[in-house]
Amino acid sequence: MHGHRSIARGRRKTLLADYSTNLGELLSRRQSEAALRSAKVESDMASRTKSEFLANMSHELRTPLNAIIGFSEFIQHIAASGTPSDKTGEYAEHIAGAGRHLLNIISDILDISKIESGTFSLATEMYDLRELIDACIVLIEPRIREKKQVLDIKADPVLPSVPIDVRRIKQVLINLLSNAHKFTAEGGRNVLVATRTPANGATIAVADTGIGMSKEQIDHAMTPFGQVQSSYARGHEGTGLGLPIAGALTKLHGGEFQIYSEPGKGTTVFFTLPPAKSGKPSPNYQDKQS
Repeated sequence: MHGHRSIARGRRKTLLADYSTNLGELLSRRQSEAALRSAKVESDMASRTKSEFLANMSHELRTPLNAIIGFSEFIQHIAASGTPSDKTGEYAEHIAGAGRHLLNIISDILDISKIESGTFSLATEMYDLRELIDACIVLIEPRIREKKQVLDIKADPVLPSVPIDVRRIKQVLINLLSNAHKFTAEGGRNVLVATRTPANGATIAVADTGIGMSKEQIDHAMTPFGQVQSSYARGHEGTGLGLPIAGALTKLHGGEFQIYSEPGKGTTVFFTLPPAKSGKPSPNYQDKQS
């Protein structure tokens, strides 16, 4: 009897072991399949996003190129005819504008590529934030006036000098002001707020009364090579890379970048710039980051 019980127990152990092994293999296989499906979904989304980006870029690149080629041909025709025309200066202005737009597109693509590959570097120096803000406002004010919009500036009386790559933080602020202007209707209001933080850094916010975005649209807009849905993006020129670049440049400086928005209720974008590290670096120190 004892021998039969031992054999039965042995069989039960063997069956239990086989069951456990098979169950483990099944769970492992299902996890692997789920991981593969998830990876495929992510890959398909990334592929679709980049395809959409490239399709958009083909339009963005063709438009200024067609202007450059077309107006150049007009000027060539005028020169060949030997007949002076008061249109030559106007055509040259169109060519210059289209060339600048094309350069901006290419610069955005190069910037995001360097950021994603980890090869982007900053040339950092101590700089007065009030001076930087004033320089950006001078550039954006003519466009604000064209749409009969209002730009309110609310800044602390004294703003700190902070360690920044001046050209890149100007790029961030001009991008935010341009977006506020672009996606706000004629007669709308834009606000720039700049405050000193307790640690002697700074917070800058740009708010508008424009069309706004949903949370999903914000997530998509902050994805490199992503575009906000067609109803938002179409009819407004640009690469759709401005916000991802602005966010990445802020983070490279050690700051934070946040967007608050609701459809139909406008958008507010905050970014922070940390103070100089202890040790008070010299005004022209170089801080290379990759």
